[in-house]
Amino acid sequence: MKFVIAYLVIINVAAFLLFAYDKRQAKNGGWRVPEATLLMSCFLGGSAGGLAAMNFCRHKTKKPLFYIGVPVIIAIHALVLAFCYHKGLI
Repeated sequence: MKFVIAYLVIINVAAFLLFAYDKRQAKNGGWRVPEATLLMSCFLGGSAGGLAAMNFCRHKTKKPLFYIGVPVIIAIHALVLAFCYHKGLI
């Protein structure tokens, strides 16, 4: 269980930093992080960090793929966790 918690902390911090870096690059006209990479970081468990960065940095908040997609990913994660808990896997 400690491994799962450590993984979730790391992936959420990484997702937050990816979103923040992409926002900085967008402002400065630099190389951007691909949207698929941002979404994959959320899908792999960093959805809370991605959503926090979206709100904190005001980044990707007008793109439906993100303002709908990231909460949907969070809901899917919640359903998977509830299922695993119900089955006694966690």
